[in-house]
Amino acid sequence: MRIASMRRGIHPPECKETALIPIKYFYPRNGASMVYPMVQHIGAPCEPIVKVGDSVKVGQKVGDSEAYVSSPIHTTVSGTVTDIRTVITPTGKRCAAVVIENDGKYQDHPTCNQSIDYKTLPREAILAHIRECGIVGMGGAGFPTHVKLNPPPGKDIDTVIVNAAECEPYLTNDHRVMLEEPKRIIPGIEILLHLFPEARCIIAIEDNKRDAIELLRKMTDSPKITVVPMKTKYPQGAEKQLVHTCLKREIPGGGLPMDVKCIVQNVDTVISLHRAFFRGRPLMRKIMTIAGGAVRNPGNYKVRFGMSYRDIIEAIGGLLCEPYKVIIGGPMMGVSHYTLDIPVIKTSSAFLLFTEKECKVPPERDCFRCGKCVEHCPVGLMPLELDKFAVADQIERFTAFNGMDCIECGCCAYVCPAKRHLTQSISTVRRELLQNR
Repeated sequence: MRIASMRRGIHPPECKETALIPIKYFYPRNGASMVYPMVQHIGAPCEPIVKVGDSVKVGQKVGDSEAYVSSPIHTTVSGTVTDIRTVITPTGKRCAAVVIENDGKYQDHPTCNQSIDYKTLPREAILAHIRECGIVGMGGAGFPTHVKLNPPPGKDIDTVIVNAAECEPYLTNDHRVMLEEPKRIIPGIEILLHLFPEARCIIAIEDNKRDAIELLRKMTDSPKITVVPMKTKYPQGAEKQLVHTCLKREIPGGGLPMDVKCIVQNVDTVISLHRAFFRGRPLMRKIMTIAGGAVRNPGNYKVRFGMSYRDIIEAIGGLLCEPYKVIIGGPMMGVSHYTLDIPVIKTSSAFLLFTEKECKVPPERDCFRCGKCVEHCPVGLMPLELDKFAVADQIERFTAFNGMDCIECGCCAYVCPAKRHLTQSISTVRRELLQNR
């Protein structure tokens, strides 16, 4: 069951003060144990392709899979493989990981730093290089980019949307990337348009980023590339909402943007494409927003995959106080964690350390059917019913009410006056069903 979506969204406090602070960069400390989980993307997990005692160099593959829907893992430091063990990832999953002791030399692997003229390559070779560089969606989902850019026959693409909405509170990493690395965005888009020569490109940016909008408009001289400001609201950056806002097209339930002739790519993914072809660099870093009342020096930081969150906090000056809650990701869709001893992976977007005053949640009360969750659901679901079915383990009714179409944006829980844990109960059932498919 589905009701008409009003597409109203919500307007939580933005808390984006870090947008004013330039990106800072630091190297992992010498001797640090860098941990590379074999699950950093949607799809088949990788298997380690190195063994304990091996010497490795920056950009060398340490994990790969024969599966098509997968993406290889590269080391971001040079050093020695010291262990292969099971670890917990920022998403809460357990998987195998390659552990490398950083020797501090940062010697590049011979496969790095080799630029490639994509215009001379066939389509299959371009997609193969994207896969070889381990590029996945940098917006948080981590879908392998070479798969997304290779829709099946019959799925004609007429529009590429570059997602630069960045609608979650606190997150400003994409905003800073647009301001500091704009010269990589347009050439990265040209790679996408080379793959889809009949398509046009829309750079979709929320209108609270006027400086980025103006800068990219100045840099865009192609009639096929347009910068489109969007109303600031949450979850404007979700694919279904983004496609509807830009094109007025409805992605069907269970469908993908390719079903309505478009491809959506995060703006930092576009920059990763530029780095892969123009600099010969695999995906090895993430621009991460680190914020919250417990952080001494909030801002955006360029972080190499494999670093532990504990080492990151020490590198940026430590904490002002013991955090009451630690969230990996944004406050609406992130995952709460109990430890800082977990590694940064490809889907890491933010690191929030909150005081008790910032994030203490009142206890749940009984639902009194006010309808606010229904009114604000951006995909037209009935969260109060889905929550009831989830709690009662009524899976058939949960799926009949389109529970699998939930995008887990958190709007329902945010507006609920009874403070029901709607998103948590719904997402728990969704993940169990997805794992059992």
